[in-house]
This record gives sequence, structure tokens and C-alpha cells, in this order.
Amino acid sequence: MTSTPDPRLKAEQLTVEPLAAIDHEVKVLGSKSYTNRQIAIAALSGKPAVIDGALISDDTIYFANAVAQFGHVSTEIDHDNRRITVTPTGEKMRAPQEEIYVGGAGTPLRFLISMAGLAEGTTTITGNARMQERPYGDLLAALPALGVDAVALRGNGSPPIRVTGGSFRGGKTKISGAVSSQYTSSLLISSVLAEQDTEIEIVDELVSKPYVEMTLATLAEHGITVERDGYRWFKVPAGQSFKGGDVVVEPDASGLSYFLAAAAILGGRVTIPGIGRSSHQGDVGLVDVLARMGAHIDVTDTSITLKGGDLHGIEVDMDAMPDVVPSLAIVAAFAEGKTHITNIASLRVKECDRIAAVTTELRKMGITVDEYDDAMTVHGGTPHGAVIDTYDDHRIAMTFAIGGLRTPGVVINEPGCVAKSFPAFWQTLDTLRTAQ
Repeated sequence: MTSTPDPRLKAEQLTVEPLAAIDHEVKVLGSKSYTNRQIAIAALSGKPAVIDGALISDDTIYFANAVAQFGHVSTEIDHDNRRITVTPTGEKMRAPQEEIYVGGAGTPLRFLISMAGLAEGTTTITGNARMQERPYGDLLAALPALGVDAVALRGNGSPPIRVTGGSFRGGKTKISGAVSSQYTSSLLISSVLAEQDTEIEIVDELVSKPYVEMTLATLAEHGITVERDGYRWFKVPAGQSFKGGDVVVEPDASGLSYFLAAAAILGGRVTIPGIGRSSHQGDVGLVDVLARMGAHIDVTDTSITLKGGDLHGIEVDMDAMPDVVPSLAIVAAFAEGKTHITNIASLRVKECDRIAAVTTELRKMGITVDEYDDAMTVHGGTPHGAVIDTYDDHRIAMTFAIGGLRTPGVVINEPGCVAKSFPAFWQTLDTLRTAQ
């Protein structure tokens, strides 16, 4: 894919054309989660870094530009080669005079809050209207014990957030893991540069644990040791330094979920190269969930292949991989019987309320859905066409586009929202239509 803009990203609506079958190898862009982690570490390492295979999307562009605002690094984004270069400037890390704006980029905003604690001066960080509704209070409450003053300017735990930095001394703190694992990841990354050892106690159940594993794996890749007691306690010893240097990002497991779903509902086959059984991305677990539903899978060290089968409903706990719940839900809509998806309360505070959004849009397509505070039950059937509202949420747009590959008459409103995480999504979907 080149950097030539896809005109569909500016369209008001897009009608999805159905496909008869799929038998294709699909190349998915780099992991958004790993790209964000590599940007954060590169910005703090003090060494030149090249991130190859990076996902170049709204989120990662916002983040790369944001870290450069601190003045201690410059960043260069190469769209055509999917590369982000981070270069130290020789200057100290200082709070920018202008506020840092990250649009709808949730992970970057969470990482930036802790990173701003390392910068001299006062940093203000904010985002779009939805971001100014999302909760950050647990992270803000954990930082003062480490020497960082971070407050929500409106007193509601949401952006805009002001961080008074240059005082990230480390020490002991406690944090809730019930809303987002990204708070813990944020603390782990920035604590490497703290003046003293940093101990983080998780006071309750940590959600989305695989994302913390991704953070720990990325830190280990850069030579950082973190002590731990399961998911209850982490210690980052002081005096460590990031190895820095060049890295390669593996394909995005959340992004590949849509193409696995396509193969499942069309009874076809899709192979995703470049990612396999050793990946730390929790969303790879969707492969096993779809296998339980009747799909046939072949996972090697370097690829994932899924072939559709006779699909049936299951009961499944998706706490470890909430981002692929919409992908699962669209498959469940075509399966026989009901699929009960539990432990997904964190979806209420994503780019939109994804439980409510998926429920509403599936009902438009004639599918019965039972909605609960932290769960949903999808009763499989025969979806019909509908005009799908996307709520400015990339995952809603991509999910229902996959449904449109089997069901005629699916129209996606505001298809450009996919640019948040997968700007080449519509072009990648086009590749499924090429001759085999």
C-alpha cells in the first residue's frame, strides 16, 4: 500500500459488495499496540531508533508527533515504507508550550500522561470530544505517590489533563486494573527512568492482561528487567537504560481478526503471514474461539490460516481480548444457536460504547441480541442489509463491513473512521476480490 489517500476515507457512505468465496493470503499492517509501545520506548531511550513495519494510522501519527513536542526527539514518518524514525535532538525533555492533542488516540494519551511526568514543566494533554469523556482517574490517582502531580482540569477524571513533570522519582504506588490495563503499561514504561525503584501494586483484577504482557515483552526486547508477582505486583528497578536501536513490528492481531471473520462466515480460507503461535498479542486468541465455533485452523510459528466450517454458538469469556469482540459478534450473527460473550464491561468506555453499538447495529440487521452491563448474547440467524452507523469507531465500521461480504445491502456510514487504526482497510478488503 502506498501513501496515496483512499477516497473512501472521505466518503459519507460506502456500500459493501458481497463476495461468493474467499481463498486468499492477506497481508495485515503492523500492530498498533506494538507500534505505540515502540514509539514510547524510542522517545525515552536517548538513542536513535527505526521502527520498521510500523502501523501508520491516526493513533500512531498523533503519538509520534506528540513525543516530538517535548523537544528531546524528532520524529519522521515514512508512509510508503511503513517506518517511523525517532532521533534524539540533544535537548532536555521539556513540557511543550502548546497543549498536546491526540484526537481519539486512547493508548497514546495514557502513555503520555506518565511520560509527561519525566518532562520539566507543565504539560496539558487532551483529545477529541469522546476522549474527554473517557476515564483516566485511576492513573491520575497512582502518579502522586511516584512524585508526579497529574490532574483532570475539569475535575472529572477525564481530559484535558495537566501534568507537572520533572519529578518522577519512583517509589511505591497502587492502581486499579479494572478499567484498563493501559494504565499499568503506562507506569511500567516511564518508570524505567525514575530516580528510584518503582513498585506497582494492582489492587483488584487486571483486565486485558495480554496487553501488559506485550508491554513486558517490549521492555525485555530493549534490555529492561521487570520483577513481578503474577498480575498483582510489578517492580521496575532503577538505574536501567533502554537498549534502543532498530525494531520490526509484527502484524496487528486486532486487524487480522476481520479477515479471519470473513473466512469464517463465507466458509472460505484466509492465511495471515508474519504472525503465529509465539505472538504476545492477546487478540490472536480469537483464532481458538472461532475454532470452538466450528472453523478449522492451522497456526504455525509464522502464519495463521483459518477455513470456515459449520458454525455454532458458544459461551466465551473475552476479558483478555475485548477489542475483537465485535469481530466475534459478527461471526456469531451467522452461527447456529446463541453465543454468550461475557466479561466485556471495558467495551463501555472505548471509542464508543461498543456493547451498545454492536447490539444496536446487529438488531438493525434482524439479529436478536440480549444486552447486559458486562455481556451480550447474540442469537444466530440470517442477517439482512441495513445502513450501519459507526459512532466514529473504527472497529464498528470494519466489523459490519465484514458482515456485508455475505449479506447484500450493507451500507457503512462514515467509512473513513477506519483510519484510526487501519487506514488501508478498504484497500486490503479489495484484495479479497482479486483472482486466485
